[in-house]
Amino acid sequence: MGWKVAPGGKAAAAGEKLRLPASSAAARSRMKLWVVRATTTVLLWTCVVQLTAVGDTWGPRVLKGWPSCLTAPEEEAAAAALPGAAAARPQPVVEKAVLPPKRIYRNNGYLMVSCNGGLNQMRAAICDMVVIARYLNVTLVVPELDKTSFWNDPSEFQDIFDVEHFITSLRGEVRILRELPPRVKRRVELGMFYSMPPISWSDISYYQNHILPLIRKYKVLHLNRTDARLANNGLPIEIQKLRCRVNYASLRFTPQIEELGKRVIRILRQNGPFLVLHLRYEMDMLAFSGCTQGCSNEEAEELTRMRYAYPWWKEKVIDSDLKRKDGLCPLTPEETALVLRALDIDRSMQIYIAAGEIYGGKRRMAALTSAYPNVVRKETLLEPSDLMFFQNHSSQMAALDYLVSLESDIFVPTYDGNMAKVVEGHRRFALFHFVIQIIFCTRSFQHTRLHANRIDTVVSSEWCISNLLKK
Repeated sequence: MGWKVAPGGKAAAAGEKLRLPASSAAARSRMKLWVVRATTTVLLWTCVVQLTAVGDTWGPRVLKGWPSCLTAPEEEAAAAALPGAAAARPQPVVEKAVLPPKRIYRNNGYLMVSCNGGLNQMRAAICDMVVIARYLNVTLVVPELDKTSFWNDPSEFQDIFDVEHFITSLRGEVRILRELPPRVKRRVELGMFYSMPPISWSDISYYQNHILPLIRKYKVLHLNRTDARLANNGLPIEIQKLRCRVNYASLRFTPQIEELGKRVIRILRQNGPFLVLHLRYEMDMLAFSGCTQGCSNEEAEELTRMRYAYPWWKEKVIDSDLKRKDGLCPLTPEETALVLRALDIDRSMQIYIAAGEIYGGKRRMAALTSAYPNVVRKETLLEPSDLMFFQNHSSQMAALDYLVSLESDIFVPTYDGNMAKVVEGHRRFALFHFVIQIIFCTRSFQHTRLHANRIDTVVSSEWCISNLLKK
């Protein structure tokens, strides 16, 4: 029976009331379906997360085969090319080291430094400059390296050291910038800064009382000499710790230098143990020290002319014999051969020469190569193409020698200079193998110091030579 009441009447209103319950039921049904789907999705994702978290221990095989967000595409491709790669689990990429939080402090100004000397002298100076910047609460600009000394090396800081690692590893101590901010840089270009050499062997109070006021006044201070400008002893332990941290952790060589150094070490290791001899018998060392034992008259005159040619070498008139008696001369190659024999170093031992060109060449090296025929250098171990980019960059060459010296079974310096001190300290820090330090003095003695996992033998050159001659 149909409805005959006109639209808009009471019957139509009643029909709408009858249809409302059906519409409400459909809405509730859709809501229930949505809730079920959402709950199921949450449960499934929860299960996946839990299984992934414990997948290394007992996760199902299907999860083992899933690509990981921690796996690099290059590693996946390399793993797929290996036999049985389908069953192997992709290796995760080593996560980046967590950086220390930045140290927040009120900046008193900017410190620019120009290092002078060879690689290891500059290395020690950089450690001092970081300490000074830290305790004066200033911003340090990445140090400028020496380009005008005897070595004439045009290398910049970033050519030798990993500059990004240097900056980030010390962010918890001091703010370091690659270059001055533009506004401050313009002031420097206009000459609105102060430049000076600090007093040698000063303690930290000198920098706080005399240098800090200059930085506050001029905003930018340039220290144009950095060698031995901070005392070695009598400083707070926190300063010494920071020095060590900079030297042995923050001053890391570039990846190119590190890789080439590792290659040299691998070549040496293939032939057994090796001794690194830092034979400091180079032209600059002899001219600076005035030690001319074994040199011809022409060579002695050449060394004297060179000493007078460098105004920053203050000592000009030198008595070579007197200096030798005071133990201030490097061992000659002939004396070095006697010392190694006195120490009973095996004749078949590989002797790696960590040095530049030996003054006098083959003539002066004859005694050493005769006693120890396995004398090698980086130039004889590597192809010329490997060293092509290192030519005329003596500091980069010295960095290679530094890396090989650290890893050697025995390290023997023939002069108590910067490299001898820095390498010996680094080896002690890392608890490496033997360090034989030769004491240059006139009295004869032998002294052995025991350390944690290593013996450091300290022996005088005269003791070695005299005892060898007695045999």
